[in-house]
Amino acid sequence: MPVPLYQAKAEFFRMLGHPVRIRVLELLAEGPKAVRELLAEIEVEASNLSQQLAVLRRSGIVTSTREGSTVVYALAGGDVVELLRAARRILTELLADQNALLAQLRDAE
Repeated sequence: MPVPLYQAKAEFFRMLGHPVRIRVLELLAEGPKAVRELLAEIEVEASNLSQQLAVLRRSGIVTSTREGSTVVYALAGGDVVELLRAARRILTELLADQNALLAQLRDAE
């Protein structure tokens, strides 16, 4: 029996639900990066980054290629960039609404 679409979507978003994975995707949206470049930008242990990259690679969201002794990661497609932009827009709207509510609360004092 196939997995219902809503369950597949939930699993997809669960896979994205780690701050290191999101940061990796943001960095890869700028273009392919070697692991050492990612490590320089993300303050985590190499083993933690490797674990998170493996999750992204298994999901098919990122690809990896070996260039000599260097492993370079890249986004598998441009849709991830659009998803990150949509998330930024949604968060911006939510925070703007919260700021408006906060201003109303402060005015009421």
